[in-house]
Amino acid sequence: MKRACFVIGAVLGASIAVHGETVCLETEQFADRGGWAVDSQFIDQMGSSFLLAHGMGKTVADATTTFDCPAAGTYHVWARTRNWTAPWSEHAAGTFTVKVNGKELPNVLGRGTGDWQWQKAGEVALEKGKTTIALHDLTGFDGRCDVVYLSLVAGEPVMPVVKPAPPRRVKADLVVCGGGIAGTCAAISAARLGLKVALVQDRPMLGGANSSEVRVHLGGYMNLGPYPRLGDVVAEIGPAKGGNAQPAERYEDQRKLDAVAAEKNIQLFLNTRIVAIEKNGDRIAAAIGRDVVSGARTAFEAPLFADCTGDACVGALAGADFRMGRESKAETGEDMAPDVADTMTMGASVQWYTKDTGRAVAFPAEPWMIAFNEQNCEHGLRGDWDWETGMMRDQISEFERIRDYGMLVVYSNWSYLKNKSAKREKYASREFEWVAYVAGKRESRRLMGDHILTQQDVFDFVPYPDGTCCTTWAIDLHYPMPRNTKHYDGEPFRSICTHNRHYAYPIPYRCLYSRNVANLFMAGRNISVTHVALGTTRVMRTTGMMGEVVGMAARVCRDHGCLPRGVYESHLGDLKALMAKGVGTGKTQPPQNYNRGSLIPGTPPKKKKD
Repeated sequence: MKRACFVIGAVLGASIAVHGETVCLETEQFADRGGWAVDSQFIDQMGSSFLLAHGMGKTVADATTTFDCPAAGTYHVWARTRNWTAPWSEHAAGTFTVKVNGKELPNVLGRGTGDWQWQKAGEVALEKGKTTIALHDLTGFDGRCDVVYLSLVAGEPVMPVVKPAPPRRVKADLVVCGGGIAGTCAAISAARLGLKVALVQDRPMLGGANSSEVRVHLGGYMNLGPYPRLGDVVAEIGPAKGGNAQPAERYEDQRKLDAVAAEKNIQLFLNTRIVAIEKNGDRIAAAIGRDVVSGARTAFEAPLFADCTGDACVGALAGADFRMGRESKAETGEDMAPDVADTMTMGASVQWYTKDTGRAVAFPAEPWMIAFNEQNCEHGLRGDWDWETGMMRDQISEFERIRDYGMLVVYSNWSYLKNKSAKREKYASREFEWVAYVAGKRESRRLMGDHILTQQDVFDFVPYPDGTCCTTWAIDLHYPMPRNTKHYDGEPFRSICTHNRHYAYPIPYRCLYSRNVANLFMAGRNISVTHVALGTTRVMRTTGMMGEVVGMAARVCRDHGCLPRGVYESHLGDLKALMAKGVGTGKTQPPQNYNRGSLIPGTPPKKKKD
């Protein structure tokens, strides 16, 4: 885990920690990031955001900042970094150097083992006063740096421990954690019903996988079933066009931000990661967020919380019951489940696409790249959802490695196509237009509610009194592609899917709240389902409708002073009335449904609940 180091000062835009004869610079707070990007996906694992030189093979501009050197002398300069290709090669892809007052220090950083570690950049004589530090990228292949440390004392850094300032406290009626489609719709739904909402998102934009960072289209049908007004909010914020791995403007990031900004009852907190929970008995009292850039902390207090984080970060911190991996046939009775339970999940996709420049464009062949040949290469000009990694790894604790392998295979395969393929003339004038560094994740933790949705519920159309929005996507489960697995048995990176059609099925409300954290809702891919049932509920039009329902249920809770379970036990009629009415404004985008053929049309045969 990362060292305890807290910001205690700020000079010219750079936050610094000064302790005796040392200076600590958090790189995500550099005044000018140049071409480096803030990567905040792995805070829970390595403790911080960091800067990433994501140049897709072209070096990026220096990231720079200025600070006041506390005393004259010869400083030992270190950086916290890692060699991200170490699990697959002895060679390093992402290397860089540190410059001090324009002088490049001698040591190349980003080599070594695959762990986050301190590496020495060199030594430099400094005068007291204004000093400039720069990160100088050498490759364009995702070098990364967390902290730059300067000390008059020789030896590996020992970070100063400074007590953090008390968090500011924000009160709301509902705190929605996660600003993907599910969380955004939950916040809007609750706000339109009169609740004061704090919407907390750990990225700089809303939309989650449907943002320009990940670029996945909205799947599923809306406005069906017993409550046809569910889906109206999704239609308001969703982009007009679909498709995966398309130009950034297609995902209409600003449309989502504008929709939230128009709601006077929503306070939006971007770039804020929930890192701790305060509890009172079986209830969450506050969720503690940390700004992923500044480090400033905020305590969000409310009687109700909604975990729409995808990874169920809030539920896990709060001690909510959850599952990961696949249940067995014996446990669930699902014929699509494996005979023996295991830890396999659906994977994460690093999507990409190229453009034609109209001229010959080179792309390097590097020793750290995976070896491809005519038998195992993947021809194509873009990578869609099926460039998928990490199915046999832990999608929480190993996620940086999973994302990195996704980038590694994209770079390696493209290098082979450009330099050695028998069809290399086809690729001669093309270059990367975009490679994702925010991976699109399908599955990790699933929080357990009072009902766990199963394959039988969906296929047999088992009726429940608390049915809400309809899930319409086929039970779509992903598996390693056999052809790709043959060549890369240890770590396949291409996937296949199986589609199993069903009628539009109303998801029980009891899947949308925690069974053991009394005031916690959930919406998104982390709701109470089996691994098999997740295959239908995980797409974003469906998760957005879940969010609408959660916002409505929060209003019922406030009206009656009850908790989420109490809505089901005593006030289900009130929730049904709100679902029937909906909270849409009628300002919708043209409908675009992307699961044609996966939904069985018509009305299912009537069945009685067992």
